[in-house]
Amino acid sequence: EATLDLAERRRIRSAIRELQRQELEQDEEALASKRFRPERGSHRQDNKENWPQSRHLEEEQQAALAALATQLEAITDVEELTKLLRAAGEYEERKLIRAAIRKLRAEEIEGEAPSPCPQGS
Repeated sequence: EATLDLAERRRIRSAIRELQRQELEQDEEALASKRFRPERGSHRQDNKENWPQSRHLEEEQQAALAALATQLEAITDVEELTKLLRAAGEYEERKLIRAAIRKLRAEEIEGEAPSPCPQGS
């Protein structure tokens, strides 16, 4: 809003959209690669007999999150993702769904943005 030059405004808006897209991609990569942190402290040492069971649960949760991420990639409707978000109970699931909604909205904004006019004389 500080500049009156429309071409400069267009370049600024394009740069902002690109930064937002990169940020979304980084968030998705972080979510996809994020692993549940193991328990810390003496509590874990006290429950050594439960380690195999907790590891098994962690692996199941990771598999479920990976399957959800794959399912979310196929959904292209924000309304459907919103319904999934409302039905999700786990924090990590909700986080993945919110990231998918942000990605879809960013793609919609990019699709609506006017393409830059060719410069020349």
